[in-house]
Amino acid sequence: MEKLVGKEIYKRRYLYLILLPTLLYYVFFQYVPMYGVVLAFKEYHIKAGMLHSPWVGLANFNELMIQSDFWQAFNNTILISLGRIVLEFPVAIILALLINEVTREKFKKFYQTVYTFPHFISWVIISGIMLNFLGDSGVLNQLVSSLGFEKYTFLTDAGLFRPILFLSNIWKEVGWSAIIYLAAIAGINPEVYEAAYVDGANRYQQLWAVTWPSIRGTAAILLILAVGNAMNGGFEQIFNLYNPGVYKTGDIIDTYVYRSAFGGGLSFGVTAAVGLFKAVINFALLYSANFMVRRLGGEGLL
Repeated sequence: MEKLVGKEIYKRRYLYLILLPTLLYYVFFQYVPMYGVVLAFKEYHIKAGMLHSPWVGLANFNELMIQSDFWQAFNNTILISLGRIVLEFPVAIILALLINEVTREKFKKFYQTVYTFPHFISWVIISGIMLNFLGDSGVLNQLVSSLGFEKYTFLTDAGLFRPILFLSNIWKEVGWSAIIYLAAIAGINPEVYEAAYVDGANRYQQLWAVTWPSIRGTAAILLILAVGNAMNGGFEQIFNLYNPGVYKTGDIIDTYVYRSAFGGGLSFGVTAAVGLFKAVINFALLYSANFMVRRLGGEGLL
C-alpha cells in the first residue's frame, strides 16, 4: 500500500511541486501564527516572551468587556456588516444579470471592464478622491458655496458615514464580485435557453426560470462566506475614510483595536483576545449561515 501511494505521488510530482508554494504559505502564514492565540490568556512581557509570560486566564476578556468603546465598535461592526450583506451583496447579482442580457459581445466586454476597473484602485487613492469631492474645500462644497448656500461637512457627518461606505464600496467592488456570477452564467447550456424560448418564455421569464436557478448555488456559497466574514467590517475602507467625528457610527472593532493598540490603551493580551473573540463569532456565523442555507434546500459549504 505504501509503495502504491509513493508511486502515485512520484507520478504526479510536478503537480505537487506546483502546489508546494501555496501549501507553505498557508502553513507559515495561516496555521503557525495560530499559536499566538495563547496571548489572549496571558499577560505578555517582552523579556519573558510568549512562552514564559504568566497566564491570566480570562482577565483579558474581562478587561475587554468593560470597555464601552469596544461595545460601540462591536455594534457598529454588526450594523455595517449587515448593511453590506443587505445592500451590497444583491447588487453584484443584479449587475451580472443585466450584463448577461447585453446581446452585443463588444458592449458586454466594455461594461465588464468599466465596472471591474475600480477594484484595482486602492482605498488610499479613493479616499483622496472622495476628500477632494466631499471635503470642506471639495468640488461639491465649492459648487454649493457658489450657489449661495452654506458649506456642509459631508465626511464628518456621522449619519452620512455609513451610506458613504456602502455607496463607495458598491462602486469599487460590484464589478469584481459580478465576475463570479458571470462565470457561472457562462457555464449554462445554451440549449436550455433555446428550449425555454420554444416553450414561449420571454427574456424576463428565461432569467427567472433558467439563469437565476443556475447561479443560485453560487450566490448561496458567497452569501455564506459574506456572513462568515461579518466581523471584519472592512478595515481598509473605513480606516482611510473615517475621522473622530464619525467614531460613533463608523468605528469598527478593527479600527478600535488599531487606535487603542498604537495609542497605548490596550495590551497585547487584550488585542489578542479581541482577535479570538472575532474568530469565534465569525465561525458561529459561518456555521449558522451554512446550516440555514442547507435547511432551505440550498448548497452549503460543509
